[in-house]
Amino acid sequence: MQTTTPAISETSTSELHPTLDRLRSAWQAAKPDYHQRRDDLLRLRATLKSRLDEMANTISEDFGHRSQHESLIADGMTVLGEIDHLLAHLRRWMRPKRVGVGWKFWPARAEIRAQPVGVVGVISPWNYPVNLALIPLVTAIAAGNHVYLKPSEHTPRTAQFLRTLLADVFPADRVAVALGGADIASEFSALPFDHLVFTGSTAVGRKVMAAAAQNLTPVTLELGGKSPAIVCADFPLEQAAARLATGKWFNGGQTCIAPDYVLVDVQRRDALVAALRDEVQRRYGSTSGDDYTRIINDGQFQRLSGYLDDARTRGHHVIALAEASDAPLSFAPTLVIDPGDDAQVMQDEIFGPILPIKSYDSLDDAIAYVNRHGRPLALYPFSHDRDNIEQILHNTLAGGVTVNDTLLHFGINALPFGGIGPSGMGAYHGKAGFDAYSKQLPILWQSRRAASDWLKPPYFKVDKFIRMLLR
Repeated sequence: MQTTTPAISETSTSELHPTLDRLRSAWQAAKPDYHQRRDDLLRLRATLKSRLDEMANTISEDFGHRSQHESLIADGMTVLGEIDHLLAHLRRWMRPKRVGVGWKFWPARAEIRAQPVGVVGVISPWNYPVNLALIPLVTAIAAGNHVYLKPSEHTPRTAQFLRTLLADVFPADRVAVALGGADIASEFSALPFDHLVFTGSTAVGRKVMAAAAQNLTPVTLELGGKSPAIVCADFPLEQAAARLATGKWFNGGQTCIAPDYVLVDVQRRDALVAALRDEVQRRYGSTSGDDYTRIINDGQFQRLSGYLDDARTRGHHVIALAEASDAPLSFAPTLVIDPGDDAQVMQDEIFGPILPIKSYDSLDDAIAYVNRHGRPLALYPFSHDRDNIEQILHNTLAGGVTVNDTLLHFGINALPFGGIGPSGMGAYHGKAGFDAYSKQLPILWQSRRAASDWLKPPYFKVDKFIRMLLR
């Protein structure tokens, strides 16, 4: 049973602007240098690592039950890995980059410096409540900024954990945490940040972008969408089923880059269904085990149940792959076979353990189906034929791709993570995040004597020189 939500001291709307002003004033007074940034990252890493079990238990309490190992992998390992990557490359990324000026501007020289922008706001979601809060935060810290974080109200215990964790690492004028519901989030997104990062639904992302636009605040939007998997006719179904099962039912399907539907060649559709059933039985048996994560709250549970009710009403075949548990908010892995686009399960991002299986006649048909819909956050092509993969990559566009597997591109620190169009705007992780939360400042250093000193009226005196520059 889920325990009662604890009483947590929420941030009042009247606190938001003064807190931002405090963060910005402190940043302007003493912009973080390399040594402070490195020290901040090391202290946060050590403190988080010492509290990983507490973190996993806290997240599980918010979910009613969440696999401890999934929390350690997705919310612990990813953040520690991102910090390690930042530490390994930070000095080099901060170093000014020399660029050529060309002979016309010789002997001047030019460089680009990555300058911190100021205060970065982060609005994080509930599905990976530590990962998606701390990865943007540590990247902004590495770039030399101060950070104001607004965690999700749907994981209140984890939000309090984050507030305590960060208060133990950072002074209050370097990192602050705002707690509260949708009213606080709305006011928060309208603050005049120097950059704002939002992770969540496309619908809310539009509202966040509109609020930020009033201040011309640059935004990074990590949204969602319907991320497809395409299983080509040559790919072994048992292997496809195993890798799809990991991508879909990790965290109970509550993953923004989970496969949202699978396209498979029509001749092997039923065989893939059987392989997925076998895979789920081997992994979970029933949804009552320790390794199967529950749905975050009743609202989400009812939404998912509504998708299945709608599919049944439309006559689609609905298949539960595991024995349902009596535990509250436990939702069995379920397939919906060949739903039409009018079905609700094919209109909204599912964000749960329901997986539509759609058959196709040719690879061209599968690609055309993907392209008739919004550009997804992730794409998962499965084939050992390089030509098939290149055909899919050439003819589609997604936020990110893992070939012959799922989810894993998110964990590669050197790869930028971000969507396109309805699935997002901008990218972060590693160097991409460092650059996003910095101003790439171009600087030209002029010499004591320069040809530009001659470029002044009366121009007839330098007519030949100007015409020489035009060659």
